[in-house]
Amino acid sequence: MTSSIAQSTRWLDATAQAELVASGEVSAAELVDAAIERIDAFDEPLNSVVIRWFDDAREAAVEVDRRHAAGEELPHFAGVPTLLKDLWAHSIGHPMTNGNAGLRDEMPISTYDTTLVTRFRDVGLITLGRTNSPELGSLPVTEPLSFGPTRNPWSTDHTPGGSSGGSAAAVAAGLVPIANASDGGGSIRIPASCCGLIGLKPSQGRITMGPDRDESGLGVHFAVTRSMRDTAALLDATSGPGVGDNVIAPAPTRPYVDELGVDPGRLRIGLLAQHPLGEHLDPECAAAARAGAALLEGLGHDVSEAHPEVLEDAAFSSRFMAIWATNMALSVEACSRMIGRDLTEDEVEPVNWAMAQFAQHMTATDFAGALAAVGEYRRSMQSWWADGWDLLLSPTLSEPPAKIGEHLAQPGDPMAGMKRAAQFVSFTPPFNTSGQPAISLPLHTTPDGLPVGVQLVAAYGREDVLIRVASQIEATGCFQLPGGTS
Repeated sequence: MTSSIAQSTRWLDATAQAELVASGEVSAAELVDAAIERIDAFDEPLNSVVIRWFDDAREAAVEVDRRHAAGEELPHFAGVPTLLKDLWAHSIGHPMTNGNAGLRDEMPISTYDTTLVTRFRDVGLITLGRTNSPELGSLPVTEPLSFGPTRNPWSTDHTPGGSSGGSAAAVAAGLVPIANASDGGGSIRIPASCCGLIGLKPSQGRITMGPDRDESGLGVHFAVTRSMRDTAALLDATSGPGVGDNVIAPAPTRPYVDELGVDPGRLRIGLLAQHPLGEHLDPECAAAARAGAALLEGLGHDVSEAHPEVLEDAAFSSRFMAIWATNMALSVEACSRMIGRDLTEDEVEPVNWAMAQFAQHMTATDFAGALAAVGEYRRSMQSWWADGWDLLLSPTLSEPPAKIGEHLAQPGDPMAGMKRAAQFVSFTPPFNTSGQPAISLPLHTTPDGLPVGVQLVAAYGREDVLIRVASQIEATGCFQLPGGTS
């Protein structure tokens, strides 16, 4: 049993919770305590929050309430509880493990903030702890051997997706209204689809990866949310370059919150409602995409079956593997530096150890060839939008949420989980490679009650278009969110 505040605020978005604090109706301390109550009451069967620093969160809430009492102007999300993903999101004075067993045992304490974490704090969000992540973010489910699987609040037999599955499960369960997420191959959009949430992957270079990661890579950091107004406001607060960034997305012409409710005009939208490589696509996912297309047509947009031909390039994933494996090897080395010694084979999960070892046998020419393939792919993909298309509409995933355990390594086959992942995830990785912004929207539920997301992809740098169209869809009341539709 939770308190009345914990119950009444459970399904409010972050903006609504912040308004309670700003009006004085609820204090930041009460809001944080309510989130802690919900975590204690509801998280045990989900296993979404694996590292907790509740005392520090309560101290931060007291400071917000002091500033409010003194009449100081508060930032947009002042007093709102949130969670950080346990993957490359350093928070000064707090542990981070990246889902790795060796780091879990030693719990290294971060001595600095990732720039995005500083921006979360500056906009008033109060972090309660860390959410579960697959080790080093390598799989699209959240089942690390270090902490065990996170389960989907809609059905605990199923995955919440990954790699931001802990964050998505926490938001979908109403523990917090907004949570940090990151996306190197779909890891914001995949769990958003699995958990019935909004998941925006920003453009490459929209949000700094500073101070110690690289904007030219595949990964971007942001969040999963319950509303487009939270998505837009957080993007305003966290976007923009950091010191030394090597990719910087074009600056928006106005704040993203000003795009909410703006008529996007009649857009030319391509529909991809079949697997681009001719492989299996679950009928529920195809139905979700077609229903999304009908909705957009009803809103006045021009939708026709079309997609970039480069999505049919079956050979690309093998050419790309050199980059993925090299990134894994570098991640294992970075984790070793965090604890001051080399991680051993029994401290790294088989799939990640196998990829890291594979990288040791590649040549510089192999890696350079993979980078060249990425460049060619990016230009080919983005040319479709340059030729006059505004958006691409597709399923987010090839199937509804998978069962827990389907992505585990098998004896003698450490890559079994990665092979299973290739079946599960077809529509998200291409846009990490191309660097384009993409969003998963909660528009469908299977007869069994499992969420299925629909993905929209815009031209590079055009998050404004995604926010206009997504808020237009949101206004129809069609979002099928946990705790109730929009």
